[in-house]
Amino acid sequence: MSFSAELKKQRWDDHRLYHHSRVNQSLHFLSALTFIVTYALCFVNAAWAAFLGWFVAMWIRQAGHFFFEPKGFDVVNDLDHAEKEAIKVGYNLRRKVILLSIWIATPVFLILDPSAFGLFQDPSSRGFVESLGILWFALGIAAVFFRTIQLCFIMDAKTGIVWFTKILTDPFHDLKMYYIAPIRLLQGEWIDPMGHVTKRS
Repeated sequence: MSFSAELKKQRWDDHRLYHHSRVNQSLHFLSALTFIVTYALCFVNAAWAAFLGWFVAMWIRQAGHFFFEPKGFDVVNDLDHAEKEAIKVGYNLRRKVILLSIWIATPVFLILDPSAFGLFQDPSSRGFVESLGILWFALGIAAVFFRTIQLCFIMDAKTGIVWFTKILTDPFHDLKMYYIAPIRLLQGEWIDPMGHVTKRS
């Protein structure tokens, strides 16, 4: 399978398995807009970019998955939730819980060790908020590289690099995929009928 074909497959699997709810799709659209602003902010202030990315973009995104996406048997794909979790290449719900738990624990760690294992040579030279933002920025980068390297070992290098490309370009792809979702939601359609998935299957 070519790089572009693998990228399309990963994106397609992500969409057909984890984006049935119009609320989830709408939240992904809002999250995508926020992540694009976050990308731009990275070049201005990495700490504030981390706050925007984690507090706004990431929570909007994950709220859709955890609270609005159906967890029962998926009749469209003929799979139960456990089977879908096994197919997910990137961060499935279990892995996301672990990642978000680390994110939540980071402020506690910084309170206990303001130098963050010596990362900050002079903790008093910057405020707690800025230091926390830098740690969250580093956590975001580490999470992407950790899963990429892990995929290279447990699957193959191409799968890892394709997923890395997918995760970085997801905000732009989500805009194209889910711009119509808020309109459909306002029209009273809570679940995407996924007719395009059934036809493609």
